[in-house]
Amino acid sequence: MDLVIGTLDLSAHVDEALAVQAVAFGLGPDEVAVRRQIVQRHMQYQGARALGATAGGRLVGFVYGMPNSRTHWWSTVVEPYLHAVGNDFWLDDSFVITELHVHPDHQNRGIGRRLITTITDSAAEPRSILSAIDTDSPARGLYHSLGYVDLARQVHFPSAPRPYAVMGAHLPLRRP
Repeated sequence: MDLVIGTLDLSAHVDEALAVQAVAFGLGPDEVAVRRQIVQRHMQYQGARALGATAGGRLVGFVYGMPNSRTHWWSTVVEPYLHAVGNDFWLDDSFVITELHVHPDHQNRGIGRRLITTITDSAAEPRSILSAIDTDSPARGLYHSLGYVDLARQVHFPSAPRPYAVMGAHLPLRRP
């Protein structure tokens, strides 16, 4: 199938995107309902944008992000962890990758790499930040290969059962 990466009206396609995220991230219906409200709120933030990957007309992956603000909930949670290791300056003048998910049937084909590099290539900010579950995983391997480094580890989000790592990279991202 031909893969197309392009702008995604995430507000209009939130259910399709969350269906991908639910399968990729193992979310139940209650978690999807909460995330639907979060995504809709995020897409109202200035500078928020999303890209989708479609194959055969079906959404198989998506990424979205925005210029970071210390007033956003995510920043208020990670700031103390970053501050403790002298990395809280990364919260300023950064583009945050809020979500990046690829359907498991389409993983390991470079789709996630294409999504994240394409969205960050158009960022006005000089660096990018994100959080990922703090374990060795294909996702963290991808981020490391793009130039992301660990800024803080063992970051605990309310209601998240596992700790996260906050990662950052200077833009443009490293290419293989």
